[in-house]
Amino acid sequence: MTILQKELLHELSNSVVEMDDERTTELAEQYVENKFDVYEGIANGLAHGMDRAGKLYEEEEYYIPELLMCSDVMYAGLDVLKPHLDYASTANKHKAVVGVVEGDTHDIGKNLFKIMLETTGFEVIDLGRDVPPIDFVNKAKEVGASVIGLSTLMTTTMDNMAVVIELLKKENIRDDVVVLVGGGPISQSYADKIGADGYAPEASAAARLAKELVKELKKSA
Repeated sequence: MTILQKELLHELSNSVVEMDDERTTELAEQYVENKFDVYEGIANGLAHGMDRAGKLYEEEEYYIPELLMCSDVMYAGLDVLKPHLDYASTANKHKAVVGVVEGDTHDIGKNLFKIMLETTGFEVIDLGRDVPPIDFVNKAKEVGASVIGLSTLMTTTMDNMAVVIELLKKENIRDDVVVLVGGGPISQSYADKIGADGYAPEASAAARLAKELVKELKKSA
């Protein structure tokens, strides 16, 4: 990685935290002009900045208005970078169903995960926010999904992730699908506790993990 790319990634992250949409757009355009890896720009620039903003929110230095402004700035940068992503193409794309669990409407992490999944070659069905557990199961059955991605930023809605897994067992399809969980209050220990297949603290790592776990799933099928 060149010094310029590192500097641009650092500045992209800062511009999100500082809620500077004009600066973010300029930096994103400069990043593209230099033909740097766009996936890196999203993961280690924009998304990194959003992660930092999330930590400031947890520490009560930022509140909901600031967090929303940071997300708007991140999306301004995404608008510049996304058209230049090199989407992995496969003849038969694996399908992933993603959404924010019922009771929660915070979808920034879910949206990033969706983008990262698409870049690694998944066809993504996005159920949106505040999704009842049964809807994840029904959609996965309908489309033959290999992955279900569950997101939440609220501790009060975490249990709905466990409900999805229990419903998959009842439908006898738990072994046919990889379940990934993520979001602010989620940890590896919680993923283990509810029987999820994987957890990653940020979207790009989660997408890579999804790809690895699906490969293992198909090998054992």
